[in-house]
Amino acid sequence: MSKFTKEMVDDYADKLLIGLTEEENKMVLDEFEIIDKNIDLVNKIPEIEKVEPMTHTLDNFECEFREDVVEESIPVDDLLKNADETDGNEIQVPKIVG
Repeated sequence: MSKFTKEMVDDYADKLLIGLTEEENKMVLDEFEIIDKNIDLVNKIPEIEKVEPMTHTLDNFECEFREDVVEESIPVDDLLKNADETDGNEIQVPKIVG
């Protein structure tokens, strides 16, 4: 696997619509370097490719599902009493994106 570069981090940041300062870019690169070193350590474990992937940390894991019980809902008018601003049966929230 190729190592991450400053240009790669900047490209991904642009695609995610986040701007990174030079200091933040260096911090991300340092973190990826640590991750790469740990992956290299795992890959050095003898016969690691023969280990079967786990679906859960416990061998005898059993999931017990609860019964679905139909319960009465809280009336919408009572729920809307907690909202600062409403529009009909909807809660108005502040616009947060440009």
